[in-house]
Amino acid sequence: MDLRIFTEPQQGASYDKLLTVAKATEDLGFDAFFRSDHYLRMGSADGLPGPTDAWITLAGLARETKRIRLGTLMTAGTFRLPGVLAIQVAQVDQMSGGRVELGLGAGWFEEEHKAYGIPFPKEKFGRLEEQLAIVTGLWETGAGKTFSYDGTYYQLTDSPALPKPAQSKVPVLVGGHGAVRTPRLAAQYADEFNIPFASLDDTARQFGRVRAAAERAGRKPGDLVYSNALVACVGKDDAEVARRAAAIGREVDELKANGLAGSPAEVVDRLGEFGAIGSARVYLQMLDLDDLDHLDLISSQVLSQLG
Repeated sequence: MDLRIFTEPQQGASYDKLLTVAKATEDLGFDAFFRSDHYLRMGSADGLPGPTDAWITLAGLARETKRIRLGTLMTAGTFRLPGVLAIQVAQVDQMSGGRVELGLGAGWFEEEHKAYGIPFPKEKFGRLEEQLAIVTGLWETGAGKTFSYDGTYYQLTDSPALPKPAQSKVPVLVGGHGAVRTPRLAAQYADEFNIPFASLDDTARQFGRVRAAAERAGRKPGDLVYSNALVACVGKDDAEVARRAAAIGREVDELKANGLAGSPAEVVDRLGEFGAIGSARVYLQMLDLDDLDHLDLISSQVLSQLG
């Protein structure tokens, strides 16, 4: 099972802080560094020093890391025009030497749109479907050919479909809990399906829906990677687990029920349960970005046991 580090910078993190965590991610043997795409803090966090842009951050990290994959869970479709997003992601992929992955979602947090003057359309899912078609279509267009698209929300005419990513295929992630449209979009466009913050039972049901949708779309269900995003709170002993839970304003029992919490052995066992229902990759949501010892512990006593 791959373990990836997933950060929520809108809660309060500078670029320098994210760079420190990304370098630790690389040095400690994790597979990838991912970040959310939000412009406003949530809950009681102060959000200081203010938001950082996901793709500007990843562009910087692309030049300052060498091995780890880089991506978003999830880029908000409401923030960017699809043609512009295709250019941005392709450029960052070139800057990284082909290490980028694009998680693309519909966008949902209305307050951040109001705070920064970003339109928040009523029909977001239809826009997401067109965005996926456009971004992937631009990248797939052959050299010397043009790409046009006449949709309900977006129209492109004779685009040169440039630049191209460094990778022949940038992995695309689609995710969520929706029972019908989300599995259909994943089956049509995704290389990976991710379900965030879900129980074992809910994960198994949603993976089943995506597998069925893949079959209906003429794909082999095993062609997709299936993954979870789960909050992490690991400690050498009960006291350390409790300290880390308190630092992020959560209760230990709740974290054990809804995330990956407890001793390294408990977390390895829990990961095994997710692996048994088909999860091949887990994004560890790290909410205290100052606690690099947490990453070190997970690397040495959890990641090392996963093979």
